[in-house]
Order: sequence, then C-alpha cells, then structure tokens
Amino acid sequence: MAAELTELELAIETVVNTFVTFARQEGRKGSLSINEFRELVTQQLPHMLKDVGSLEEKMKSLDVNQDSELKFHEYWKLIGELAKEYRKEIRKK
Repeated sequence: MAAELTELELAIETVVNTFVTFARQEGRKGSLSINEFRELVTQQLPHMLKDVGSLEEKMKSLDVNQDSELKFHEYWKLIGELAKEYRKEIRKK
C-alpha cells in the first residue's frame, strides 16, 4: 500500500495534473495554446486571475521564448506569481 500524500504533495500533484489535462486538449501535448490557457484560467483560476485584464497579454508576459505556447516552466511562473500575491494577501490579515 502506497503512503498517503501530504497536503503539499497533493497540491503539487494537482498543479502538474491540471497542466497536463489542459495541455492535452489540442496541438502539442506538452504545452498550453492560448485556447487551452484561457480554458484553464477560466475553469481553475477564476478568483485569482479575475482582474488580470487581457489573457492574451498575460500569456505573452509568461511566454519566455515567445512561441505562443506555454511550456510547463512558463506555466510554473504563473503559479509562482499567484502564490506570491496570495502570500501578500494573507500577510495583511
């Protein structure tokens, strides 16, 4: 019987599985297209990215190599930004 994952391990598993699930929908399986990114943000980050403005602009800012797709490390940059913002919010409380 495998050991039960910790809360943090489950969070990491969720971040990875979410990327993989949305990246498999169209085009390359290892990256997010703008449509996949839009769907992921709309479905999975409606509260944390509600005031982001243009999703196309947000994606461009994350797309380090400017190939119009987000690889996992570029997606991870978004997760890091959101985590930093959340940390700022809870520090205010």
